[in-house]
Amino acid sequence: MKRVAFVFPGQGSQAVGMGQEMYNEYQEVKSLFQAADELLPQPITPLMFEGPAEELTKTENAQPALLLTSAAIYQVLQNEGVRPVVTAGHSLGEYSALVAAGVLSAEDAAVLVNKRGQLMEKAYPAGQGSMAAVLGLGAEEIQTVLQTVNDTHNEVVDAANINCPGQVVISGTKKGIELAEPLLKEAGAKRVLPLNVSGPFHSRLMKEAAEEFGSVLKEVEKTDASIPVYANVTANKVQDHKDIEQLLIEQLYSPVRFEETVVHMLQDDNLDAIVEIGNGKVLSGLVKKINRRTTTFNVQDPETLQAFLTWYKEEA
Repeated sequence: MKRVAFVFPGQGSQAVGMGQEMYNEYQEVKSLFQAADELLPQPITPLMFEGPAEELTKTENAQPALLLTSAAIYQVLQNEGVRPVVTAGHSLGEYSALVAAGVLSAEDAAVLVNKRGQLMEKAYPAGQGSMAAVLGLGAEEIQTVLQTVNDTHNEVVDAANINCPGQVVISGTKKGIELAEPLLKEAGAKRVLPLNVSGPFHSRLMKEAAEEFGSVLKEVEKTDASIPVYANVTANKVQDHKDIEQLLIEQLYSPVRFEETVVHMLQDDNLDAIVEIGNGKVLSGLVKKINRRTTTFNVQDPETLQAFLTWYKEEA
């Protein structure tokens, strides 16, 4: 049997129409979406299929929408006999990875990330926090610039997503990001692109939200992971549910170490392929930038599902 890792996308991969083709084709997808509609404060399926995009993009909606799409596709793959050897996710995607590893039920996880999204939205005054992608500069050089901004101007700007060589997302106060931009370009960054997000996610400004989220998280039933999950915070494998709980709290104000996660997977797990499960193919692209020789798939609709299954089931 082939050895595959499943990786799950985070916020930003949502789009109107997400999951609809799978919903139309597979009863297990339909059942999960309908169950979530009953549990969430408002039905998410109409928003996923019809929009509007502005409403779907809100953190409290995008997070359950992405999780449900990934979890439903995973359910179909499970029924086809596909078993990953490890999982990981990018930010919100870590919750989808935990569903795949049996730590959380998909229904509980959908409700949990809806609450997570609400807490992240209200954690910092609207319009005063920001994020930006820094292209063409190494993580160490970026960290040096951010330290200067933090020390000199008493602002908060942190590395938030270390995605791949030459692509790091920074997060913090809006003024801090503005002060950092010319210094990053002076240090060699090719571009600094503001992101369309509603808050300074994965920065120290999320610590208050993390404390409140911890109380919510403790109430959700969890079990140890049936297969190892790479934690965003450490880029290392974890299976104990108590360790996972603590790492999820820290994840809200810590950088997502996706590049290290993929490097560790390729070094330690003897993989035949890394497979992105969920809407879009952002992570597949990042994996190729980390190691262009890696075999990748993205599974987001019946066509991409069949392409992957054909490869997975053929003789090695």
